[in-house]
Amino acid sequence: MEPHPRLTLAGLLDESLMEGARLVAGGAAAETPVTWALPFTEVMSRYDDLTSTVVYARPESLAAKPSSLGSLLARGAPAVIVDGPLPAALSVDAIPPGLVVVEMGFPIGFGPLNRLLAERALTQEVHVMRYATHVHQSLAGLLHRGAGMPLLLREVSALSHSPAVAFDARCVPVADHAVPADSADAVLAALRDALLARGQVHDGHGEASRLDLDVSGVTWICTASPILLGKYFEGWVVILRSGDRPGEHDLAQHAVVAEQATAIIGSEMLRERSVEEAEERARGDFVQALVHGGFASDYEMRTRAGYHDIDLDATFAVFITRDDTSAPDSTESPRGSSRLLRLARFAAGLLPHRDVRSYVTVLGDVLVVVRTVRSQSPSDIESEVADYARAMADELTARGHDARTPVAYGAVAVGASQIRDSYREARVALGIASRMQLRGAVAYRDLRSYGVLEQISETDRSRQLVTDVLGPIRLGTELHAILLAYLEQGGNVNAAARVLNMHRNTMLSKLDRISRTIGLDIREPENQFTVWLAARLELLDTLGGAVDREVNFS
Repeated sequence: MEPHPRLTLAGLLDESLMEGARLVAGGAAAETPVTWALPFTEVMSRYDDLTSTVVYARPESLAAKPSSLGSLLARGAPAVIVDGPLPAALSVDAIPPGLVVVEMGFPIGFGPLNRLLAERALTQEVHVMRYATHVHQSLAGLLHRGAGMPLLLREVSALSHSPAVAFDARCVPVADHAVPADSADAVLAALRDALLARGQVHDGHGEASRLDLDVSGVTWICTASPILLGKYFEGWVVILRSGDRPGEHDLAQHAVVAEQATAIIGSEMLRERSVEEAEERARGDFVQALVHGGFASDYEMRTRAGYHDIDLDATFAVFITRDDTSAPDSTESPRGSSRLLRLARFAAGLLPHRDVRSYVTVLGDVLVVVRTVRSQSPSDIESEVADYARAMADELTARGHDARTPVAYGAVAVGASQIRDSYREARVALGIASRMQLRGAVAYRDLRSYGVLEQISETDRSRQLVTDVLGPIRLGTELHAILLAYLEQGGNVNAAARVLNMHRNTMLSKLDRISRTIGLDIREPENQFTVWLAARLELLDTLGGAVDREVNFS
């Protein structure tokens, strides 16, 4: 079953009602489609568009207004049917070029002509509806049986007898069928550029439109129909034809197939997307369990790893960064969280290699990338991990991530059982780097003094030292920030005052207050070291507690 061809002017003249009709002028336009007829007197009293509408005129009416033919042509009328001989006052030379004029051998009246066109138009619509139903049922049956995108495109191609392509909302090819292999890349690239230039469809209508492409000297006639599901634009279904220019019948068939395929192809896109998102969430949950060590047994870990096709015996590196806009208590949490998910997916695709796999997840405001390492020697492993960390920092910054937030990583994990320790080191390095306002890629091993102190930071003696030295000067207070700035500037009052944008005398006053509060003269080098040690131990204890709370909460 195929769509019935639309009635053209030439087809109208072949009807038995038009027997004896003679083409007076405009024979080149005989293939123009016609769908309706209006009487000359009514047309001249209004200013409607007359595209595909023939004008019925009695000879005496036309003789009274011979100059009106130019107006009819300007309004799009394809033809004027004179119900009788052409008026003597109207010469053929006076007929505007491009307007078809037909004179009848004997009068037929407007009613029979109008009825003929209405019957043909209804017949055309019925044929189109039947063919559209046939196409829809064929594709819907495949969708119901779970055929998948490749088989759906193959059916679209078979119904249209032409190559077919499906694009997503970003105009990236999702699937194609029967596109010649030797020219597929060039054709799809040219088609993608043409669709991008056309832009998304916002009017809520899914009518097919035509695109003409010239690729390497070959002309491609493309029928593109937008995929609109509700008010959302999801992509395009495109049917292509190369070589000889297709006829109106072929283009009509392509339009019907493309328009009917959009709902089915769009539904399959949503199904595949939901499956991918579900798999991504499940994989993200597994990665969270890896970095937190949240498996009840090694058997459970290996069973779930097999489902996600993750080699637990590989060598891994853990990279993390933070986005404050997606923190749980942030008013911009939904926006920040979705943005961080997009950044995570982007980070997974950085520095691709066939032997490397990247697994990502988001923990609150922290982006985590667990990446396999392909190198073997220690120096090569160190270089490979550092290169990815730098690329991650640079590329995420280029995509809008805060450049002040570093990308931290710990020691490589030999086997999945060590991922938890590597993640903990990366979390500690991220906290220290943020406190020290470091940028770019930061390795835990580069913070050697902190690594030694971390081993004692959570002991009772360490916490007692912090309490005895810092006293009431708690993390997050003004005096605490002033104290850290002073220590970080090596006890230089002027430098610390500049960092804090504070007057020197005010800085001296604040330091005196700190000295009285802790009972130590902060200006003495020995006391500065003691306070520095207490501040570092406090930071490491705070970071360790934050990681433990995260593990317990998850």
